[in-house]
Amino acid sequence: MEPVLLVERRDATAWVTLNRPPLNLLVPDLIESLRETFAGLARNPAVRLAVISGSGKGFSAGVDIKVLRDLDVTGAKRFITALHEAIQTLHEAPFPVIAMLHGFCLGGSFELAMACDLRTASADCRLGLPEIRVGIPSVIEAALMPGLIGPGRAAEYLLTGEMITAEQAFQWGLVNRVASASELEGVTRELAARILACAPTAVRVQKELFNRWRQTDLPSAIRYGINAFATCYATGEPREAMTAFLEKRPPKFPNA
Repeated sequence: MEPVLLVERRDATAWVTLNRPPLNLLVPDLIESLRETFAGLARNPAVRLAVISGSGKGFSAGVDIKVLRDLDVTGAKRFITALHEAIQTLHEAPFPVIAMLHGFCLGGSFELAMACDLRTASADCRLGLPEIRVGIPSVIEAALMPGLIGPGRAAEYLLTGEMITAEQAFQWGLVNRVASASELEGVTRELAARILACAPTAVRVQKELFNRWRQTDLPSAIRYGINAFATCYATGEPREAMTAFLEKRPPKFPNA
């Protein structure tokens, strides 16, 4: 049997693929593999960026309803906690994570995508949080939605369980790029290359700051930023980047 999660290293980027086609339904073994994989990638300083995608007809249609249907109260809490812990490994990874979406991106898999830093989508992609239609609320990383699209839109989205198109998601700020299915990987690679062209330490620090900003008040966020700004000067990256800018050449970072 093929593994439920595929990992391919392309230089400094880890390409991670959900591999339970055709719908890549989230089940306990895939959820645990996701957590272990990103925990391992986080410990590898050579990984500067990750892209997560799905094989088959879509990114993922979410959690397998057969798994959810048979839960009791204790099992439900255990299951949703495990899913959150897996998604959290992406959200708190020390490197940027891009979700590359096609086909369906529903339920828990959409929460996974929202926990990523950036999202690209094929024009035929449909995104939704339909949990309320099967008797449960959207939880864990669905909490990110009001901050991404505003409370009014989030309320309508969460209370109706309806799907939206990739184009609408782009207009709302849920998706950073929309492309045809044949061009999606190229568009994603181009976005990744633009990040990888920046100073490695600065990118990691910016990712950490971004997460901190969402979790704290404005004065604390500013204090974190002041410390982060100064800390970057412990490396030679600022001098190299600024010298390259003045000399009108690409920077050369030793850890890139």
